Amino acid sequence: MSSIKGPSASDAQFDGAGLRIAIVHARWNKQVIDALVDGAITKLKACGVKDSHIVIQSVPGSFELPLACSKVIAASRVEAGATTADLLGGLNLGGSASPKVISRSETPAPATQSMIVTMPQQPFDAVIAIGTLIKGSTMHFEYISDAVTHALMKVQLETGVPVIFGVLTALTEEQALERAGLGTGENKGHNHGEDWGFAAVEMGSHSRRWAEGKV
Repeated sequence: MSSIKGPSASDAQFDGAGLRIAIVHARWNKQVIDALVDGAITKLKACGVKDSHIVIQSVPGSFELPLACSKVIAASRVEAGATTADLLGGLNLGGSASPKVISRSETPAPATQSMIVTMPQQPFDAVIAIGTLIKGSTMHFEYISDAVTHALMKVQLETGVPVIFGVLTALTEEQALERAGLGTGENKGHNHGEDWGFAAVEMGSHSRRWAEGKV
């Protein structure tokens, strides 16, 4: 029996070559998390996002995801605002307190050291928050699911950066495994991380266009 669940294919084609995407994931339920993160990375690369533009950060659990996403977005903006002078830290390349005046008859001595300066990166165009919550015998599941869901929505509304909701809220371990493509028997399930990777590229592309005043 076919399922009606899942996003329909978009009529538009999205090129992720110019996008920078962060993946922030929890470490609880590692087997499921690892598969979901791999699925997201695979889809990001398939959409053209460069390896160097995929940044992965981890936190202990899903409850820590909203703060981490907020801070990662802020850090990328600080990083992007840095100038070459900032990165050099006011370094005096001549090695003296004041610049030396060289006459036309003098030949400058060759540099004894080479320097590589890494230019500032661009801010993140989207963040994928990945976690796995599995219901237990207490109310812990309900409290964390509700808090994380609302907090992640708040992060994207306050920052203007799309935060893709990649937090599984499964009632059983079997449900979580199926949604990571790790199910048993005939029903291996589908890796939802792939959907989240594509959503990040689509929303990152939309946000860039909207920021330019294009609808």
